[in-house]
Amino acid sequence: MNYTRRDIGKLALVALPAARIWAAKPNSVFGGVQVGINAPYSFHNIPGGADDILNYMAQTNISAAELRLQPVEAFLKAPAPWVAPRGGGRGAARVPLTPEQKAEQTAAAEAIQKWRLSQSMDPFKAFRKKYEDAGVLIQIVKYDGINTFSDDVVDYCFQVAKALGAYAISCEIPVSQTERLGQFAAKHKMMVGYHGHGNLTDPEAFGRLAAWEQSFTYSKYNGANVDIGHFFAATGTSPAAWIKEHHDRVTHVHIKDRKVNNGPNMPFGLGDTPIKEILLMMKKEKYKFQATIEMEYPVPEGSTLLAEIAKCVRYCQEILS
Repeated sequence: MNYTRRDIGKLALVALPAARIWAAKPNSVFGGVQVGINAPYSFHNIPGGADDILNYMAQTNISAAELRLQPVEAFLKAPAPWVAPRGGGRGAARVPLTPEQKAEQTAAAEAIQKWRLSQSMDPFKAFRKKYEDAGVLIQIVKYDGINTFSDDVVDYCFQVAKALGAYAISCEIPVSQTERLGQFAAKHKMMVGYHGHGNLTDPEAFGRLAAWEQSFTYSKYNGANVDIGHFFAATGTSPAAWIKEHHDRVTHVHIKDRKVNNGPNMPFGLGDTPIKEILLMMKKEKYKFQATIEMEYPVPEGSTLLAEIAKCVRYCQEILS
């Protein structure tokens, strides 16, 4: 769908009712550190549309996001992605697709690629204005499967991130494939943060610190999205010294609290992850990359998801204030 000037004007005005409803805009800059959230990922099991996310962020006082592409494209009426049929129950072997399903899958992929390559960046700039008028910065755009995209679509991804006001994109891809993506990052002069988990043995996984260092050799725009919860749970050591040494390559840190020895996710302050150490270092060193909350622990009985996220925000605020 191509947008007329009138359409774009209407999109920009969508933010006005939100501004009236939310008298006070969210502000999660504490002690100079921007606290954000991975959205809509952290708002799991509740509606995850673009307006829903803004509403949740206002309620939880979060003024910055690592935002996935999906709610943006859905808001702008992109063709719906193909969804594999469910069946067999959890843990069951995946049933091979029928020829008809394969054809549907291919047609859906072609439709969304055609839509993406026909877009101007004006609707995305209007989307950015909608969020910023409500007090929310889109600082990082998360892309799923970007390593499988054609060159033209990868270019589109970087262009969209710039139009949305992001300073970086993020993704989860194999280490060896960061050489190709790093070339696009250099072309667009935008950092890519590769997300780390806890796998310390797979040479293609971002679990070892050396994996990021390998990607750094491919491009000066290859960076690190350090998940301090995963890292500490897997290694039992703090990534603080490494973050300080490579701070110019860190795009953002994921904040969660886990028990050591690959233990469970816990409410903030009840796990072993050195959240306080990392946040205070960011404050002291005046790092401008985002401290991104990921809500992964089970919601306690009698509470709600948004109430727990608000507690996570206040926990960070109390450390940094």
